[in-house]
Amino acid sequence: MTHSFTSRRWTLKACAAGAVLALGAGTAMANSWPDKPITLVVPYSAGGPTDVVARLIAVPMGQSLGQSVLVENTVGAGGTIAPNRVAKAKNDGYTILIHHMGMATAPALYKKLPYNPLTDFEYIGQVLDVPMTLLSRKDFPANNFKELQDYVKKHQDSVSLANAGIGAVSQLCGMLFMHQLGVKLTTVPYKGAGPAMNDLMGGQVDLLCDQTTQTVPVIQDGKRVKVFGVTTPERLKSLPDIPTLNEQGLKGFDVKVWHGMYAPKGTPKEALDKLNRALNVALKDENVKKRIADLSSDLVSPDKATPDGLRKHLEVEVARWDKVIKAAGVSAE
Repeated sequence: MTHSFTSRRWTLKACAAGAVLALGAGTAMANSWPDKPITLVVPYSAGGPTDVVARLIAVPMGQSLGQSVLVENTVGAGGTIAPNRVAKAKNDGYTILIHHMGMATAPALYKKLPYNPLTDFEYIGQVLDVPMTLLSRKDFPANNFKELQDYVKKHQDSVSLANAGIGAVSQLCGMLFMHQLGVKLTTVPYKGAGPAMNDLMGGQVDLLCDQTTQTVPVIQDGKRVKVFGVTTPERLKSLPDIPTLNEQGLKGFDVKVWHGMYAPKGTPKEALDKLNRALNVALKDENVKKRIADLSSDLVSPDKATPDGLRKHLEVEVARWDKVIKAAGVSAE
């Protein structure tokens, strides 16, 4: 009987010691992480909009964390190689991902997607939104949005709509435009937004929906394209006289190139908390705010720059784009 009691006492002591050790290990990680550089993986090539954002916020994030944040461009397969790499990376907080709304559209576009955006990642927070604009070639017959609607409905077989390629946000914006108008235009995919814009300005294609980072300078020039509206619910500070598509009759039309930051599933909470704090420090950095404003883009509010804010937004966007993409019958495979 005494032996049994003694064994139980030693078992309780061992459990208590184990709990103390575990608590000590967690405290040690919280205090020491990060102790080496962090890799921020970007799904697109250097110089593109997502890469520019990544490099812009990497500097203040690194300063906040006390370690360098190194940007790595992992390009290919419509932006799906990079998320797959991060999903399968060691979940120690040293490999993270920045990606735009392609995280939400990939499940509907790719039948054999090797990762699940909703279950294979931890969420760090939303970063920024890039609005879009709907443009036409300069000599397109319509001069305002009402005339544009009437024209494309009557001539949909002969109207061309350019995009930057399968899965590109310009394609998705065009798909939503056609879906809400109930028309099917001739889509013309390009290898990037630059060539699509060049052909629009050259008169080879009729319409293009593209990011303000590329379109605002062309619109303000006033000589090479026509603009019919912006794709966000509110007007843009950089284009205050251009009405939204929503206010012109396309109710609920809302397309912006939102960006979020992710880590592999199972990344320790201590690391995620520090990464989130560093992201929020970067979003308050004066240089970051100025550069983002110069790109006619918007940093997200603090309530969105959170793990829960990104998770909820991704869930809504996955469901929304699944309906649009399936209705359009588009697949990247």
